[in-house]
Amino acid sequence: MDRSLPIINTRNHECKPQPAAPRIVFWLQGLTLAWMLVECGISLYAAATAHSVALLAFGADSLVELISAAVALMSFLPAFALSKTRIAGWAGLLLFALAGVVAVAGLTALVTGVRPLTSPAGIAITIAALIVMPALAWLKRKTAKTTENRALAADAVQSATCAYLAGIILLGLGINAAFHVGWMDPVAAMAAIPILVIEGRRALQGESCGCS
Repeated sequence: MDRSLPIINTRNHECKPQPAAPRIVFWLQGLTLAWMLVECGISLYAAATAHSVALLAFGADSLVELISAAVALMSFLPAFALSKTRIAGWAGLLLFALAGVVAVAGLTALVTGVRPLTSPAGIAITIAALIVMPALAWLKRKTAKTTENRALAADAVQSATCAYLAGIILLGLGINAAFHVGWMDPVAAMAAIPILVIEGRRALQGESCGCS
C-alpha cells in the first residue's frame, strides 16, 4: 500500500487566485454602509451644533467612506461595468479633495478665532469609530487578498483612514472638553491632512493583493 503523500506543486499554488466570495463582500459592505450612515449623520450633526472643524473633517471623511463602500459594492454587481483601477483612483481623488476642504476650514477657524463647544455626541462617535473601523479594515484587507479585488482593498484603506482620523479628532475634542482650548479643534483637523494625503496616494496606486 502506497502511503506516500501527494506532491503539491508549490510554484503554481503560490498566489493562485481564490474564488470570489460575494456573500462575504456584500456582508462587509452592507455593514460598512449601515455604520457609515450612522457615523456620518452623528458627526456632521455634532459639527454643526458644536461649530467644530474637527468633527466636520471627520464627518466629511465618513461621507467619502460611505461613497467608497457603495462603489466597491457596485463593482461586484454584473449590471455595473466599473473598472477596479478607476474605482481606486476615485477613492484617492476624494481623499485629496477632503484634505483641501479640511485645510481651508481649519485655517479659517484659526484666523477667525471660532471657539467650538464641547460635543458629547462627537466624542462618543469617535470612540465608537476607534473600535469598529479597525475591525472592518482588517476584514476587508483579508477578503481583498483572497478575492484579489483592488476596489475592496482601496476601501479597506478608507476604513483604516477613518480609524486614524478618529484617534486624532478624539484627542482634539478631549483636550477642548477638559481644558477649553478652542484652537485644539482646528489644529486636530489640520493634523489629519498628512494622513489623508498619504492614504490618498495609496488609494491612487491601488492596494496590493499580495500577489505579484
